[in-house]
Amino acid sequence: MQRFPAALVLALLIACAPAAHAWGPLGHRLVARLAEPQLTPAAHAEVQRLLATEGLHSLADVANWADDVRANDPDLGKRSAKWHYVNLGELGCRYDAPAACPRGDCAVEAIRAQAAILADRSRSDAERLQALKFLVHFVGDIHQPMHAGNARDRGGNTVQVQLHGKGTNLHRVWDGELLKSAGLDEEGYVRKLAATPVKRPVGGPAVTAADADHWAEASCRIAMAPGVVPPRAKLDARYLATHTPTAEAQVRLAGARLAVLIDDALVPARGAPHAGSKQDR
Repeated sequence: MQRFPAALVLALLIACAPAAHAWGPLGHRLVARLAEPQLTPAAHAEVQRLLATEGLHSLADVANWADDVRANDPDLGKRSAKWHYVNLGELGCRYDAPAACPRGDCAVEAIRAQAAILADRSRSDAERLQALKFLVHFVGDIHQPMHAGNARDRGGNTVQVQLHGKGTNLHRVWDGELLKSAGLDEEGYVRKLAATPVKRPVGGPAVTAADADHWAEASCRIAMAPGVVPPRAKLDARYLATHTPTAEAQVRLAGARLAVLIDDALVPARGAPHAGSKQDR
C-alpha cells in the first residue's frame, strides 16, 4: 500500500470540519425528494414506519437533521462533525483510509456505518431512524465536491471570493449559490431534476455503501478540475453557468444512490439493479 508523508497525514488529522453545510438546506431536501419516489414499495413502507415514530412524514423532513443536530445536541454534533466530509485533494483524489479517514471519522466510513445500522433489525427503531437521518444527509454531503477537496483550504472555506458584489467563500458558492442561480423554488427544482433522472443500467451489480469511496473520489476530481478554483476572486455569471449543471448532476446522482442504499438496507433481497451502479460512476 502506498505510504504518505507523516506531515501530510498529520495535516489531514488536524483539518477542521467545513464551516458551511453541504448543499445548504435546499440541496439536501432536493436529494431526499429525488430519492423517495425511487424507493421500492417495501422500502418506502419501512421508511414511513420509522419516520412516523417521531411524527415525521418524508425523507425531506430529516434531510438537514445532521446539520441541525450541532445546535440541538452538541455532544452528538461534535462526535459526528467529521462525518460530513473527507479530504482527498492532497491524496490525488484517491481514498486511502488510514490517511484520509483515521478512526473511521469521515463521510465515506460514516455512510457505510449508518447503512449497516439502518439494516440491522436487532437495533431499536430510534437507532435505525437516527441512522436513516444521517444516511440521507451524508450521501448528499459526499456528492458536494467541496466536501471531498483539500484539507489545506478546508474544502474551499478559506478560498475567499466575491459574488454579486459581496464577499463569500468557494465552499458557500458550491453549497447554495450555484443552485440558487437557477432561480427556481424547491418544487420547480424537483420537477426540473426529476425530468432528467439518472439512467438505470441493465444488469450489473447494484451500488452499495461500499462504493462510497468511489463517490468521494469522483467528487474530489470535480473539486480539483481546472477552473473550479477561480483564477480571480471575483466570480461572474459565467462561473455560475459553467458549474451549476455539475452541481445539479451531483444532486441527481446523490438522490439515485441514496434510494439504492435505503433499498439495500431495508429490502436486501430485492434483486433488481438500481441507478448508481459501478457502470454509471
